[in-house]
Amino acid sequence: MGTILKGISRVPWRELTHSYGSAQDVPSRLSRVAWGDARTSLDALSDLGLWLGEVAVFDATVAAVPFLWDVAVTDSVTSRPGVIELLQAILEHGNPPQIEVQRAAHQAVLNGRGTASALATGEDPAVRAAAHALVAAIDSHTCEACRPA
Repeated sequence: MGTILKGISRVPWRELTHSYGSAQDVPSRLSRVAWGDARTSLDALSDLGLWLGEVAVFDATVAAVPFLWDVAVTDSVTSRPGVIELLQAILEHGNPPQIEVQRAAHQAVLNGRGTASALATGEDPAVRAAAHALVAAIDSHTCEACRPA
């Protein structure tokens, strides 16, 4: 795999879970998002959305967020706005039975605020719009899991 997904093979994906069970297929979907044509990338991103953040967040979500940030900043990726929207969905969803996982997933997105700000000033209007929405979501984020104890 290329440099944008560097280290992905070191993550124990088979031991992690997403909304449908084992996260073993997450790396292949991330690869399709990163290097696929528009259709392939969007299809893989749709899978990742269902698995990692549109319903709830999971331990696989926490592991995937750094790779999603890498993909979001790579100009050759055809579905960058969708990747940014997935990051926002992760920030907006939780997993109350697994509050520590929720906190870690949210923190992984929150840690990318500087990256989101940079994307909000880029040349691609769709990326800019998605990044502006993500920055606003980051700046207004308040949830029980993320509140200081």
